[in-house]
Amino acid sequence: MTHLILQAPNLNTERIENIAAVARARGVQNLSTTAVRLLDIDPGESQELKQLCDNLHVDYAFLDEVRPLHECKILAMDMDSTLINIECIDEIADMAGRKAQVSAITEAAMRGEITDFAESLRRRVALLEGVPATALEQVYEERLRLNAGAETLIQAAKKAGLKVLLVSGGFTFFTEKLKQRLGLDQAHANLLETANGVLTGKVLGDIVDAQGKAQRLQDLARETGAQAHQIIALGDGANDLKMLALADYSVAYRAKPVVRAQANFALNVSGLDAVLNWFDIPGVVKY
Repeated sequence: MTHLILQAPNLNTERIENIAAVARARGVQNLSTTAVRLLDIDPGESQELKQLCDNLHVDYAFLDEVRPLHECKILAMDMDSTLINIECIDEIADMAGRKAQVSAITEAAMRGEITDFAESLRRRVALLEGVPATALEQVYEERLRLNAGAETLIQAAKKAGLKVLLVSGGFTFFTEKLKQRLGLDQAHANLLETANGVLTGKVLGDIVDAQGKAQRLQDLARETGAQAHQIIALGDGANDLKMLALADYSVAYRAKPVVRAQANFALNVSGLDAVLNWFDIPGVVKY
């Protein structure tokens, strides 16, 4: 039996009925004002349904089984443009008038056009040389915002007993603040070198690249005994793909095409807490 979860900020009856007809659904369950579950659909129509949902700007998830969230063990998240609304390195560069140069490299790396993430990061960080270290705090206070649904998702995951991992190709200045703010179990990122109150344009230690992200998740999976079907992982860029490959619940959030093509799920219009509608969560989601 296959169910289809539909979600969108403006999900209306017309869209639901249109999709349900193509899916040949046996029934419809309302999950919230922005989400429904179509029951016992025809999986043979999946390709047409995917195209229809994309055309209607509706996020979808095909599920053979709706499992309790507490059966999962790990929620792993990328930071920049996934948990938060910005690419921190681009905003730091903006403080020095170099955002255009840095963001061009960032975009190419996230699209997968630059395959050596570590080298691309070194190139971008080099452009930060001389920027006052105080710029980091300024970016955090003035520009960094959590993406919609982030806190709800994390709180629900923690309540269900999942370990929450933040793993980023960005910087420890931001991941540590978010770890404390959100009560995360682990946070890993890159350490910017500073001297005399300014950035030197260098990163200290090994760079957390695509393999580094995957390794941090593998380590936590071994520690918790988590299997792929017990891992939820969210990311948006090419350097998240190795991490996402370790999770059955791999989620492309507002992601580049290369990531949407390989992840099992995508959230293109819904908030991060839309993930919760794929699970049975007593007291949170009513079925």
